Amino acid sequence: MIRVQTEPFDPHAETAAFAQGRGEAGALASFVGTVRDSAHGGEVSALELEGYPGFTEKQIAKIEADARARFDVIDTLVVHRYGRMAPGEAIVLVAALSKHRREALQAVDYLMDRLKTEAPFWKKELRAEGAEWIEPRVDDREAHARWNPKNTTKE
Repeated sequence: MIRVQTEPFDPHAETAAFAQGRGEAGALASFVGTVRDSAHGGEVSALELEGYPGFTEKQIAKIEADARARFDVIDTLVVHRYGRMAPGEAIVLVAALSKHRREALQAVDYLMDRLKTEAPFWKKELRAEGAEWIEPRVDDREAHARWNPKNTTKE
């Protein structure tokens, strides 16, 4: 299930509703990303995320489908906000239900690594000294790359 929205959400209520009536699940893993109050040595007053309605959901759906095909999960959940958010507010919730913990944990990790580098959002931090567009960091790209190791050929 995927939701892209401007409205704030309660991660605890979302995961409780997601797991409700899922007795076959032995594991629920989740990750919640929140707006930091500082970055690059400055105080962050807000975070703005821009996306294209329709297109953004379609791209996230492809990422979610890949995770479902790759890991033995019962279900996955992605809730992602866009618009203006204040420090402390939840930006993203990713959750996975599975029979066993490892698959749920790996699915959440995989989803977040892909979302950080592939989801079509443009992120801007607002600080007293001005706004700055934020790109995925090198470690975000390295985390993403570990899921698709390059083929090496023997010479």
